Order: sequence, then structure tokens, then C-alpha cells
Amino acid sequence: MTFTVETAKVLAEVAHYRQKDKLKRPHRDHVLAVGEALVDFDDDIQIAGYLHDIAKDTPITKQALVDMGVSERAVAIIERVTRRFNDNPDSDEEVILHIAEDHDASLVKIACNAHTSLPERMQAFAEKWPDRPPATTRYAEARKVLYKAVPRGESHLILDRLNPDLLSELDRLAED
Repeated sequence: MTFTVETAKVLAEVAHYRQKDKLKRPHRDHVLAVGEALVDFDDDIQIAGYLHDIAKDTPITKQALVDMGVSERAVAIIERVTRRFNDNPDSDEEVILHIAEDHDASLVKIACNAHTSLPERMQAFAEKWPDRPPATTRYAEARKVLYKAVPRGESHLILDRLNPDLLSELDRLAED
């Protein structure tokens, strides 16, 4: 039996069912949006998009994914984008640089970042935590690195589907 994109979507919905994000919104909405934003790419990348938070937020292990039939390539992408598997998980910069070493992981992280950076989410973060530095800065710094890791047209496809407000930033960074 083959593990399909549709199977990944269902697993993401079930695995993240009842989980809430920092804004108390259903976390499954995020993982589904990331997976759907990668529809222009191959199955392994789409599967990794749907499952990109599975190792972070659930007890599902790498071996469990392999046993379910998830390809080694998709599992490797999931591992690379999972902060706790990084050599220095407390360093945002090192985590992003590690992800940017891999084209496929960069695509998944661009989609994740784009969804998290939706204007309404950034506004809600700012309202909920007015005393914290703006999350927009951290996410924008990550995008500067991630956009360089893949062809501009590929980032454009993701942003156009998920967060068109970031397209002007992509264009500006391409000119630098």
C-alpha cells in the first residue's frame, strides 16, 4: 500500500485534531494550509507539508511514519524542519540555516512561515502579547534566508496560494 498525499492530509487532520495554536485556533488549519500550499510540487514535498509538525506536536515517531509507508525522503524533510532535531534548537538562526541547506525542506518551511505570517495572525500576536518583540521580525529574518534557498518562482507559487501579501517582499529581496 502506498502512502498518498490524501493519506497525509487525513493523518494531519487526525493527529492534530483538538490541538490549538498559540492563538487558540485549531492547529490542523495550519498544517492543512501548509500542505495545500505545496500542491505545485511533488508528492513527497506535499506529504511533508501536511506532516511538517507531526514530530513536534504528536507522539508519532520517524519509525512510525516509515512503517506507515511515508517515503524516506518525506521523513527526512519532516525531520529537517523539526526544531528539536537541530543541533542547536534554541537558535532561530541556526535552525533556519540548517533548513535552508535543503531545497525541499526550504519549500515546506516557506509555506509554514507564509501561513504563520498572514496579516491577521501577525495582528493577533501583537494584540495578545503587546510587550513582546514583534513576531513579524523573526519571521521576516527567516524568509530572507529561505527565499535564497530555492528558485524565486517556486517561492512565488507558494506565496501566491497562501499569503500574497508577502509577494512584494519576495520581489524586493530578489532585487537586493
